[in-house]
Amino acid sequence: MENTGLILLAAGDSSRMGSPKQLLLYQGQTLLDRIVDSSIKAFDVDNIVLVLGADHEAIVSKIKNTDIRISINEDWESGMASSIKLGLQTLRKNCPAMERCFISVCDQPYLSEEVFLKMLKMAKNSSKDIIAAEYAGTIGVPALFSKKYFEKLMNLAGDQGAKKIIMENMEDVGTFAFEEGAIDIDTPMDYDTLITKK
Repeated sequence: MENTGLILLAAGDSSRMGSPKQLLLYQGQTLLDRIVDSSIKAFDVDNIVLVLGADHEAIVSKIKNTDIRISINEDWESGMASSIKLGLQTLRKNCPAMERCFISVCDQPYLSEEVFLKMLKMAKNSSKDIIAAEYAGTIGVPALFSKKYFEKLMNLAGDQGAKKIIMENMEDVGTFAFEEGAIDIDTPMDYDTLITKK
C-alpha cells in the first residue's frame, strides 16, 4: 500500500471491560497482535503507527511484532481526537508522500488485511475521498481518508473521532459493506460471546 498510512487506535483504558482489551486472547493471539499481523500483511510496516495510552507499558511488553512503530499518547484521557492527531502527525513526519490514511481500531476481531485491501481498491476506483466501513445500519471505522481531509482530522477535539468527519461530508463518502465490523469487544459479555461463538 504505497503512500497509504494506517493509524491503529488502542489508547483507551477499556473501562467497560475492566482490563486492557487489547490483550484479550482470541484464536491463540491477543486482539492487538491479530490486527498488527493483518496490518503488516497489507501495509509497509513504516506506514503503520500504533497509538497507545492507558496501560501502555503492559501492552508494549506483550506485543509480539516489535517492528511496528508505536506512539504513546500521554493525553489519552482527553479523548479519541488526541490519538488520531498524534497518529497522523507521526505518519506525516515519517511518510511525507502519504496520499491516504486509514483510521482503525484494535477491537474488531474480524478485521483482516483483505478488508483493508478491498477498501483501498474501492478508493482507487471511486471519485470519493472517504471510504468508510458499513455495518449494522451505521458507518464507521475502518475508514480511509484522502489527504484532502488530513487537516480536518487534525482539527478534531475531545471525544470527536473519525465519524464526525464522515458524517459532515457524506456527499464525499463511499461505503464498504463489512457486516462483521459490527462485532467489537467492549464488555466481558462481548468477549464471552466472541469466544463461545461457533
